Amino acid sequence: MSSSTLTRLTRLTLVVLASANLLVTAHAQNTSLPPATPLAIRTLGTPDFAQIVQRYGPAVVNISVSGTRLITADSKDSDTSAKGADNEDPAQLFLRKFQEQFGATGASMQIPVSGRASGFIVSADGLVLTNAHVIAHASEVTVKLTDRREFKAKVLGSDAKTDVAVLKIEAKDLPTVAIGKPNDLNVGEWVLAIGSPFGLDNTVTTGVVSAKSRTLPDDYTVPFIQTDAAINPGNSGGPLFNARGEVVGINSQIYTRSGGYQGLSFAIPIDLAQSVQRQIVATGRASHGVLGVSVQEVTQALADAFKLPRPAGALISEVRADTAAAKAGLQAGDVITGIDGHAILASSDLPLWVAMALPGQRMQIDVLRNGKAMQVRATLEDPTTTKPAPHGVPNIPVLSQLGLAVRPLLPVEQRAAEARNGLMVEGVQETADKAGIAPGDILLAINHVPVTSVEQARALLAQAKGSVALLVQHGAEKNYIAIPLKPGA
Repeated sequence: MSSSTLTRLTRLTLVVLASANLLVTAHAQNTSLPPATPLAIRTLGTPDFAQIVQRYGPAVVNISVSGTRLITADSKDSDTSAKGADNEDPAQLFLRKFQEQFGATGASMQIPVSGRASGFIVSADGLVLTNAHVIAHASEVTVKLTDRREFKAKVLGSDAKTDVAVLKIEAKDLPTVAIGKPNDLNVGEWVLAIGSPFGLDNTVTTGVVSAKSRTLPDDYTVPFIQTDAAINPGNSGGPLFNARGEVVGINSQIYTRSGGYQGLSFAIPIDLAQSVQRQIVATGRASHGVLGVSVQEVTQALADAFKLPRPAGALISEVRADTAAAKAGLQAGDVITGIDGHAILASSDLPLWVAMALPGQRMQIDVLRNGKAMQVRATLEDPTTTKPAPHGVPNIPVLSQLGLAVRPLLPVEQRAAEARNGLMVEGVQETADKAGIAPGDILLAINHVPVTSVEQARALLAQAKGSVALLVQHGAEKNYIAIPLKPGA
């Protein structure tokens, strides 16, 4: 059985992800169609990679780090251990065995850490950009230039949310990179990476842009640039250049089964990294605005249920209390289609623009509510002051049109779920099961309308046609699920 893995590039760690194969079969049409008009393809040739390397290669640096890391038998560190990995940190394994054998609790130990990575110079007086995970446990950071000069670097600050860190070395008249615009990149364009994979300094690889605005598991802040340029452990923090020799990203992560390159590489857009850089240089830390919503993709089924013109935008599945979104009047079921003039075509677009904004910034948000376009203004908040998202009955009624057995929430369940209203799902039939609803979920709303009782839910279903959008809470998560109504039920 094969598995795919995601690793940050300074360690050979594995993250097991589900993989799937898609088989697409084309069926011949009986009707005769006119031939497609050939495209006028530009044939500009291969970029002059040698010139790019000669001009900007000296601004790429090798970074060596050393330090210590405190671990416990149960510690979890996203920089050094893998989520869902089959391998285990040997030091953690030792501590766990120690606790089991001697009954000790709270055992911990300091272990040395070291590594090599990459970075690049963005100012002639010594500002260097790299990844936050590169220097996460470093007590000493050394920057080595291509002319073999070495400098002890000061960590000005780092931002784990975007995986960007800013270093400073004491030097003058240093070579620097040119900065490009990631938004101008097109899928299929050439890109070039320079870094120190496996400690091999100044290694050059090339490829193309495979995708843009790619979100990764557990990382919805960064809209990664996906490429097929060969990236390996040690490339972390190195630059990704476009065909004009401008830096458009910071190489950060790869998908892999082996711990090395397998054709799927991901870079942080440079405009996002520079936003973080400016904040760190000014204040020593990076802050990101918080809107206070959970969003999900608008599928075709949800678009049909909500009577939307097309499956686009970010569907709000939850508005957290006492947040910017709640104060602005945003509601679950609203579809965000734009923010400050930027189109929101997918749910992954929203976190980028919010993350790039500062706390206190006022943003104009375009939404569709019940099919009608409207605008609201929200003042983003600081995450340090924002509350996190909340985390035997007889004769159970059945909502036959949905195939759900439900009952009113008990007071203890209301408190646990922080839900004033809703119905507890006690049983599901085939259609609801396939849609992803499970016993223990809470039915909160039907087509935007909060559910207060079984009778009211039945009345709402009696008025609906075709399919409905259910707001369902599973644990601490809330999501809309489109489900077709059973005919004649």
